[in-house]
Amino acid sequence: METVEMNSVSLKRPHSEDDVANADEIKRQKISEKSKTGNDSGQSVETVTEQPDKSLLEDTKNEIISNEESEEQEDEELEDSDEDGDPESFADMMKHGLTESDVGITKFVSSHKGFSGILKERYSDFVVHEIGKDGRVSHLDDFSVPVDDEVNFEDPSEETFTVLSDEDKQRLEELQLLKNKETSVAIEVIEDTKEKRTVIHQAVKSLFPGLETKTEDRDGKKYIIAYHAAGKKALANPRKHSWPKSRGSYCHFVLYKENKDTMDAINVLSKFLRVKPNIFSYMGTKDKRAITVQEIAVLRITAQRLAHLNKCLMNFKLGNFSYKNHPLKLGELQGNHFTVVLRNITGTDDQIEQAMHSLREIGFINYYGMQRFGTTAVPTYQIGRAILQNNWNEVMDLILKPRPGAEKGYLVKCREEWAKTRDPAAALKKLPVKRCVEGQLLRGLLKYGMKNIISAFGIIPRNNRLMYIHSYQSYVWNNMVSKRIEEYGLRAVPGDLTLKGATAVHIEEGDVGDYTIHDVVMPLPGFDVIYPKHKIGEAYKEMLVADNLDINNMRHKIRDYSLSGAYRKIIIRPQNVNWEVVAYDDPRIPLFTTDLDKLEGKSLPVLPTDGKFRALKMEFSLPPSTYATMAIREVLKMDTSIKNQTQLNTTWLR
Repeated sequence: METVEMNSVSLKRPHSEDDVANADEIKRQKISEKSKTGNDSGQSVETVTEQPDKSLLEDTKNEIISNEESEEQEDEELEDSDEDGDPESFADMMKHGLTESDVGITKFVSSHKGFSGILKERYSDFVVHEIGKDGRVSHLDDFSVPVDDEVNFEDPSEETFTVLSDEDKQRLEELQLLKNKETSVAIEVIEDTKEKRTVIHQAVKSLFPGLETKTEDRDGKKYIIAYHAAGKKALANPRKHSWPKSRGSYCHFVLYKENKDTMDAINVLSKFLRVKPNIFSYMGTKDKRAITVQEIAVLRITAQRLAHLNKCLMNFKLGNFSYKNHPLKLGELQGNHFTVVLRNITGTDDQIEQAMHSLREIGFINYYGMQRFGTTAVPTYQIGRAILQNNWNEVMDLILKPRPGAEKGYLVKCREEWAKTRDPAAALKKLPVKRCVEGQLLRGLLKYGMKNIISAFGIIPRNNRLMYIHSYQSYVWNNMVSKRIEEYGLRAVPGDLTLKGATAVHIEEGDVGDYTIHDVVMPLPGFDVIYPKHKIGEAYKEMLVADNLDINNMRHKIRDYSLSGAYRKIIIRPQNVNWEVVAYDDPRIPLFTTDLDKLEGKSLPVLPTDGKFRALKMEFSLPPSTYATMAIREVLKMDTSIKNQTQLNTTWLR
């Protein structure tokens, strides 16, 4: 699944004459942070609860990571350095992006008049708490470390912090952060006693998480050797540490993160702990531009070691530790609870009440959100369609050809070189970041040749490849649901589909009174689904025929790309819906307290009763595979595409 960053977007309508008088006042409010470009798969406009089809973290063997390649480090630096873009250049890029109507998002279910508001002006205006399969909402509210009988988890002694010299600490820090080529650091034991060696061992492990130690004799002297568990040659047989039998093999903890997506967070944790990311497991991925709280499990890493990371890491906190005998599995969550602030709203109290009552009582159309389709001039569903058509030259061209709109400079040069030479090696030389989809495909073409595009495309990670065809399924589903609501409105009709357990059945004429719109599902196209018996069933077939696809033959000669299909409710009614309108003067102040605020004893500032601006604070819970921004879209009655929001925001800020 493509889980990518959401920018601050201003959900605004064009200004009426009544708005003009307030324009200067509102401009003083810094409406939006700098827009940022997302990762290779596009830019998100929401937090998503949907899970990938197959976890990259399923392998739970406790393998030790090898030293990272310098190429990967260069990729990270380039990606980080290019993240912040000029708002005007981003707006230029989005001139060629998608709007909601491009991907079939055209209908609303509520009758209230829409109004304006700013979504994610600050990333802390969007908070996500995971809901586990037992219905429990994840919260970070405890930093303590569990103690068991077999291991002493006492806090490090005072001597632990003083036994190492400043020079030793600097060398160890450089080793920990991979800042030099050393594979180990040797610390001479001046006063050679077992107690002294024990203190040094404890000091290294406590102060520099991720490092291991062992004792060696060198020329008649004792040395403590500190090393990453990943060391290869001199440290080929690191000492294996025992794990108490009475303790569960997995340490479960709550991860509180700010402005980082889940995979980025796990990569950071694994880097500091010097382990492979695949020893971590989780139930769902969470968006970057938000504060999110979720449960993570890790194989045979102690709670004490994890807790030490709280001293090392920015924008992360780990807590609520426990040991269990099982990892977490993707998709086994009940959903997510959202706390959202829409700032500088223009709606009247009546409009807001109507909008929120409609959201609570009726719900919203369960569209696939905009980030499902990418943000560039080449939507992901077009690539998915070409894969299903078995048109591999088209797949290659859509990914690599020059495209309109602003892009990172090295991508533009890479595409120009490809268009000019059709030489994978030459194009690859223009691309310093090799881990992007373009780089992976070019490496595949270099390895397998231009006549074996299928194998070359196969170098791209499986989840990324499947993202394209799932995007096409979502594109079809959105369009068909809009047609269904246009044709039959918000009522169940004969020929609709509903689920009996996991099986879809048609609603018959005599039974239609037993069902409401909330019971109706629509299929994502595939070989293992049935279609509605009314006009929309024929519309599915017509849409796929127009795309040179046969709805009765959705099996692909490559098994990975065969679509079995699935069913999805067309209307979602959020649970636990609450809202409040508050006044404020300063756009920089928080409007609710986070878990971390509560742990640190921070309270909300006193808000004025007659502030310059008004904000709508919303809370609601959604099941997996639903999109929060589609709920917010229904409240505001606004196009949530980044293209639309960027154009409005850029005009507003001038």
